Amino acid sequence: MTLVQLRHFVVLAELGSYVQASAALYLTQPALTRSIQALEAELGGPLFDRIGRRIGLTPFGHEVLSRARRLVADAEALRQTGKGLHAGLIGTLRIGLSSGPGALLSSPLMLHMAQHHPRLHLQISRGNTGVLIEELRDQHLDALVVDARSVRPSADLELSQVFELAAGFLVRPDHPLMRRGRAVTIDEALAYPVASTPLSDEVARILIGRYGPQANPDDMVTLRSDETLSLVEVARRSDAIVLTANAAAPGLESLPMSPPLAATARFGLVTRAQRQEAPALRILREQLPRWVSGFSGVQSPSA
Repeated sequence: MTLVQLRHFVVLAELGSYVQASAALYLTQPALTRSIQALEAELGGPLFDRIGRRIGLTPFGHEVLSRARRLVADAEALRQTGKGLHAGLIGTLRIGLSSGPGALLSSPLMLHMAQHHPRLHLQISRGNTGVLIEELRDQHLDALVVDARSVRPSADLELSQVFELAAGFLVRPDHPLMRRGRAVTIDEALAYPVASTPLSDEVARILIGRYGPQANPDDMVTLRSDETLSLVEVARRSDAIVLTANAAAPGLESLPMSPPLAATARFGLVTRAQRQEAPALRILREQLPRWVSGFSGVQSPSA
């Protein structure tokens, strides 16, 4: 078998149509059919079943697909290493950002690439941490910057460059609670809508430990979204209280609480362990500390 055949197989499996795959690969349909048939003959079993006008993977095909993707991805990484290692000037960098890091890093990352690496293809994917981790494992992404508390320890993942930012309950400056001129209790805060992204179990335990069971995010949070910027905008234009990193909410102020929340948002870079990294990932590794140092309320990560 050849890498070309494996690439044909991966594209066909993803598109589910010989017509679409042939067009994507710039091949004739007979040529693609011969390539797949030769691969099936060498592997010893059918990779696809026909379902009407479309095709679907056989159970054997599903098993082969994950390995074929890894081989094709490794071959592409090797090609880029030889061709694009030179200062990361060419190639593709695919980064996943969960809500908080997306609000903080999307613009600095795109601006840096536009100014310093105009030939590099940058692809940013946004989503919740669980979805992005699966995309990383499926090799659709090269790295993630996500909520470190939501990353379960796993032998196939590596968490590095962890940083913490001050976080808390944030409101607009003229919020009714700010006009009281004193710290407010959780009961007083819960008289208003509370907005948040999905929170990790660790953060939930911190909240309940500070304020009791009424601070369980499942009950406390009335406005939940994966998009931090939207939640911040709601807090700017209403009496809603948003729970997020201070740096992700310019224009909002920290609501003094009694007792103080004294919490942080913890983010980190996630890559596949013991796998060759995309050459251009070094750009993100180099720039991330500089961008983070520019955020207000940066703290050293705790143990």
